[in-house]
Amino acid sequence: MTVRTGIGQDSHRFLPQDSSKPCIIAGLIFNDVPGFNANSDGDIVFHAICNAITSLTGVLILGGLADDLCLKDGITDSEVYLCEAMKTLGAQQISHVAITIEAKKPKIKERLGELRENIARVMGLSVSQVGITATTGEGLTDFGCGDGAQAFAIVTTEEAK
Repeated sequence: MTVRTGIGQDSHRFLPQDSSKPCIIAGLIFNDVPGFNANSDGDIVFHAICNAITSLTGVLILGGLADDLCLKDGITDSEVYLCEAMKTLGAQQISHVAITIEAKKPKIKERLGELRENIARVMGLSVSQVGITATTGEGLTDFGCGDGAQAFAIVTTEEAK
């Protein structure tokens, strides 16, 4: 058995408060903050997972495949990008996904269960294969001060030899 681990990160600033674009994190809408300044929906969790998959496969998802879907085909739903990213794994089977979100807002803690469930659904995993934590970082960064949000993802895969 070969075990591999990929790490990814993504971050975006919030749009102005009067923006009508929704804030989407791990495919869920958070109504208490404006959306992210991004060409797509700006889903920091799904983008971080895509970047972790890129680090496993070498296939450029964000800045490559996702840009084609977004800019050429008008697809801005990051769930689509993540599903396409998963196709690049080949024989590698995901055994675990770990996520950390840094943000002052929106409040993540109350929705951790929903976030885990949605990530698991999209990725075809059990909820026990998805871990997620959130922090404000004690306000030491722009994310902890409320200017935007960032996510880190670690994806672990196994491949039978």
